[in-house]
Amino acid sequence: MNPRRKKRMGLIVALLVGLGATVGLMLYALNQNMDLFYTPTEIVNGKSNGEKPEIGQRLRIGGMVVAGTVSRDSESLRVSFDVADVGPAVTVTYDGILPDLFREGQGIVAQGVLTDSHTVEAFEVLAKHDEEYMPPEVAEAMKVVHEPLEYTQEQKQGSAQ
Repeated sequence: MNPRRKKRMGLIVALLVGLGATVGLMLYALNQNMDLFYTPTEIVNGKSNGEKPEIGQRLRIGGMVVAGTVSRDSESLRVSFDVADVGPAVTVTYDGILPDLFREGQGIVAQGVLTDSHTVEAFEVLAKHDEEYMPPEVAEAMKVVHEPLEYTQEQKQGSAQ
């Protein structure tokens, strides 16, 4: 092999190694910052494939704030409230100023860390901005959970007639 070809081959190999290292580091960084979306029912019971979040895992949780569960600390900005969909509720604790649209019975999405099987320590809370809006992940999760309920109600109505 002549020296010119050796030089080209070395350059191509170095370029491929550099590109591979760059792609690997990007995938590693993205994996570290990925927040998976869960509904309260999926946090407690697991997703349909049996996957449950682990304690200490970063995640996003979406659902409705349960009426009568908002508890504010009089000494700080710490707030605790329950979030539920159609199943069990999960407690969310947050230390900060809540959005203006936050209230009981309102749909929210919170990003945080699962501290135990029924508690999420949130570092961000988002409230929906009008009656029609629902984050796509929440709408899809609610649709999946509600379809069996609607189907059984239709069956009951059909059998009653």
